[in-house]
Amino acid sequence: MKTNALNWFEIFVADFDRALNFYQTILGQTLTVVDCESKMGIFPAAEEGVAGSITLSDKCQPGEGGTLVYLNVEGDLDGVLSRVWSSGGTVVQGRMAIPPHGFIGIFKDTEGNTVGLHSMV
Repeated sequence: MKTNALNWFEIFVADFDRALNFYQTILGQTLTVVDCESKMGIFPAAEEGVAGSITLSDKCQPGEGGTLVYLNVEGDLDGVLSRVWSSGGTVVQGRMAIPPHGFIGIFKDTEGNTVGLHSMV
């Protein structure tokens, strides 16, 4: 039985070290780096939860207009948004209420990807 509409995501990057530093800085979390077919920085997630990574791959490129994923930043939406600018990104949409589903924000990362943030508070 499916429990989530999404079970994995990849945010493609061109400069892995720059992107790794950006996401670790804005989220205040360490990503686990693995080298397999692609180089990945895996976001922390519960074992049974949805997971994903930043990914350096010669098969896919980062950029605007692709799939939009929302990272769970429960309780720290404003904090994450406040760290985007100083980490080299751009805030596209500041905190916005989406009743009754909480709040979102959207930013552009150092690789040109547009990424969403979601929090219930």
